[in-house]
Amino acid sequence: MATLTRSPALAPLLARGALLSPFKRPRPDADFPRTRLELPRLRADPARLSAYERVCGFPAGAGTLPPTYPHVLGFPTAMRLMSGRDFPLPLLGLVHTSIALTRRAALPADGEYGLTVHIDALVPHRRGTEAAVVTRMRSGGDVVWESRSTYLARHRTDGRACAGAARQEHAPLPARAEWRLDGGLGRRYGAASGDRNPIHLHPLTARPFGFPRAVAHGMWTVARCLAEHGTPQAVAVRAEFRAPVLLPGTVTYGAEGGRFELLDARGRVHLTGSVYPA
Repeated sequence: MATLTRSPALAPLLARGALLSPFKRPRPDADFPRTRLELPRLRADPARLSAYERVCGFPAGAGTLPPTYPHVLGFPTAMRLMSGRDFPLPLLGLVHTSIALTRRAALPADGEYGLTVHIDALVPHRRGTEAAVVTRMRSGGDVVWESRSTYLARHRTDGRACAGAARQEHAPLPARAEWRLDGGLGRRYGAASGDRNPIHLHPLTARPFGFPRAVAHGMWTVARCLAEHGTPQAVAVRAEFRAPVLLPGTVTYGAEGGRFELLDARGRVHLTGSVYPA
C-alpha cells in the first residue's frame, strides 16, 4: 500500500492521462496496477461541501456528508491510479458507466477519515473493456462508506463480452419532477467537485470529444436524484449511467419505491438506479 500525505491535484493528473492516452491499447486481459493508495487523514473542505450541496440540491448545512460526497473526496486518488503509465486504459474517452455505493452510518461533515482506492479488475464489455475502481472510507478503523465504480474504454470486441449485457427495459416510472438545466451547470459542479473534465465545461471543449454541447457530470445526475429522493443514513445505492445529459436541457425525474430514473423529453433514459436501507 502506498500512503499519500494529501489528496492529489486533479488538473495535472488529467493532463498526464490525456498525454498518455494515445499510447494505450485497451484489452480486458491487460495487466493493471495492484497498488492500493491510502490517504490516512482526510477532511471535507466546508466551502466546497457547501457549494456541492447547493449545486446538487442537498439540504445546506446538514452536518453530515451527502451519500455521494465521499466519491468526490476519493476521485483525485482514483485519478492518480487511472492516469498512470501502468493503467492500461486511455483516460481520454473513458466513460463512467455505473456506481454502487454503501454508506453504513451518518458521516459527520467535520469528521476525519481514512480513504483507500484500488483497481479491482478489468472486465470485458460488449463495447470494450471496463475497469472497476473500489474506494473505501474509514472512521476509527471501521469501513463507513465504500463504492465500486466502473469505467468503460470503448474499442472493438469479438462480441463475446460477459459484461454490459442487453438491458431489460421497463415502463417509465411515475414522473416526480422536471428540471431545466442551464449551460453553466457543468462548470458549477466542476468547481464544487474538482472534476473539470473539458466535456462538462463548454460546447467548444466538448465538441472535440464528439458531443454537440457540454455534458452534465454523471455523478451530478445521481446526486441530484438522491437529493430529491431522500436517503436513510445507512443506505445502499446502485446507479447505471445510460446516456449523456446535454447542457442546456430538460430532464424528468421519475421514482417509485426504491427505484429512480432520469429521462429526456423523448423518453430516452439517462440514468437508472435504486436506493434502499443498508
